[in-house]
Amino acid sequence: MRRTLALAVGACTAVVLAGATAYAVTGDRTEAPAATSSQLGRAPAPPVDAAAPRTPDKRAAVPTTAPPAGVGGVIDAVGRQRIGALEQVDALLGYRAERDTQTFHYPGADYVKVHFAKLSMLPGDYVTVSDPTETEVYKLTGGLLDERPTEGTGRWAMSVTGDTAVVKLHRATPDLLGLQETVGLGVSVDQVARGFTDAEQEAENEAELTATRSLTETGREESVCGRNDAKDAVCYKSADPVAYNKSKAVARLLINGTELCTGWRLGPTNRMLTNNHCMVSSADAYDTEVWFDYQCAECGGHAVFRSTKVWGDKVLSTNRDLDYTLFTVENFAQIQKFGYLTIDTARPARGTEVYIPQHPGGDPGVIAMGSDKDNSGNCAVSDPLYDGYGKDTDVSYYCDTAGGSSGSPVISRTSDKVIALHHFGGCPNSGVRIDLINNKIKNLL
Repeated sequence: MRRTLALAVGACTAVVLAGATAYAVTGDRTEAPAATSSQLGRAPAPPVDAAAPRTPDKRAAVPTTAPPAGVGGVIDAVGRQRIGALEQVDALLGYRAERDTQTFHYPGADYVKVHFAKLSMLPGDYVTVSDPTETEVYKLTGGLLDERPTEGTGRWAMSVTGDTAVVKLHRATPDLLGLQETVGLGVSVDQVARGFTDAEQEAENEAELTATRSLTETGREESVCGRNDAKDAVCYKSADPVAYNKSKAVARLLINGTELCTGWRLGPTNRMLTNNHCMVSSADAYDTEVWFDYQCAECGGHAVFRSTKVWGDKVLSTNRDLDYTLFTVENFAQIQKFGYLTIDTARPARGTEVYIPQHPGGDPGVIAMGSDKDNSGNCAVSDPLYDGYGKDTDVSYYCDTAGGSSGSPVISRTSDKVIALHHFGGCPNSGVRIDLINNKIKNLL
């Protein structure tokens, strides 16, 4: 659903396509089209009309550095964008229960995510989590003795798009004599994460804004500079096909079921980049959904493509001062077709025109390219040596962003390479210089 942080121009509502353009789901995975290769040197932008089973996570957290003294209070206060609520439930399926199916319905929610406290099943039995039409289906298995599958923490299923999730136990052999309930079998759901309704999101955004203003008067909580000039990514499909195709490599990150950031593919191998304030450890990555192709099908339309969702996997490098985290995903083959971004290792220059593909406020992908605050009408680097967590670590610009845009790539319109990693607002907004980040991660790419 569109949020109060959503776009006033060219905005679509998050109604998932169920027809020919939707993607069929096989087990835990979906299919989606590939992004095309980039081109260089374009003219100024023309006007645009308005589950496979998972094993317990035993990986250690990657060490992170502390922020410099006196820097980053506002950034810490903002952090991830909260887009959902956690509901406590007590639902039992099959074996010792009267039914093999449970339905969880939250009117107005744009996703529902189920947490299993117990998955103890006979060999051959499995559980599915799906939407009511079974367009999106995820499968989980569990062993006979697998009472606490992740060392006491339970197991999250992949989220289902929409306001209803159907959980069903599938039995390989019918229990005609009622003997299965005597051997400690059971499937139980103890929590459900679900997306905010529009009214709840509006209240959450206002609460966050008020809390941030109470901490500082620097104004860094404001990220839309003047008129909101960002537009649905698909609005640029014909007007600027390079920017549109690059936006396919940018993903929505659903963290711990209720929080949001943005991330993107870096290079041709299994590498993703986001902010340190979004993700710090492999444990964080392991409970993060990475959504690709969560974009509108038409400029200003009412439908979005069904996303390809994969799990985060390992954090390879993270740094507090430069506010970045480099991580991998599971089932990398599922997302290779979306293409990738590359980085510009040169120091950014003042006046470099840029664009930012992003997921503000949990919305489908948009691109910020124009700016009514810039004399040229296009987003451009305002200050190439702007203070972030440290002195001169950032570049500033007046591209419009919002909560949830953290971790987005700032891309040069000349080279179509990333020059900065967006991390906070303030008009100007700013991103960490990618040349500094590259010095930390180049041996891992």
